[in-house]
Amino acid sequence: MVRAPCIDKNGIKKGAWSEEEDNKLRDYIERYGHWNWRELPKYAGLARCGKSCRLRWMNYLRPSVKRGNFSKEEEDIIIKLHQKMGNRWSAIAAQLPGRSDNEIKNHWHTHLKKRGTNQSYEVVHELKEEQKVNIERIIDFSGLHLSTSSDNIVSNESSQRIFDDSSSGTKHRLLFDLNQEYVESWNEDSSLKEELIQ
Repeated sequence: MVRAPCIDKNGIKKGAWSEEEDNKLRDYIERYGHWNWRELPKYAGLARCGKSCRLRWMNYLRPSVKRGNFSKEEEDIIIKLHQKMGNRWSAIAAQLPGRSDNEIKNHWHTHLKKRGTNQSYEVVHELKEEQKVNIERIIDFSGLHLSTSSDNIVSNESSQRIFDDSSSGTKHRLLFDLNQEYVESWNEDSSLKEELIQ
């Protein structure tokens, strides 16, 4: 059920648009274009404000507006772009021809929001796992071996510094140095490449 339109003290109509109003707006814009949204309603014979006319045109009446359900590909693009740009709906809409920013925003909040946050959690979790594996590879390569005990006792004196040193800068520096050695050796020794790849 749609609320009946009302008219404010300035004679501006608010509420649902009628088919007659849609036709007036569409005909005027197709004939003269949208040169000034504030002045357009007066010349088009509409008792609406310019903002209402602009939103009606941009979100519903424009011929290039794509109607209907979002495809799986469009949903994936929205999720990726939202992770990158946040709530910049106009910028996201620019990447999806035919979809309005309002439609994308509504679809996000009603269908994709929960899915998007779950996917971003999975991506962060995968990155953390990948970093952990890389650190383990670097430590293994350098000849430092971790014991299996729960308190992270390390058999080698230099690797002990990784866990015991309270300064995180030192930990990062040591891991950086180990990484450099790992990369240099990787480039020099082709047999090591084959071994690690398998």
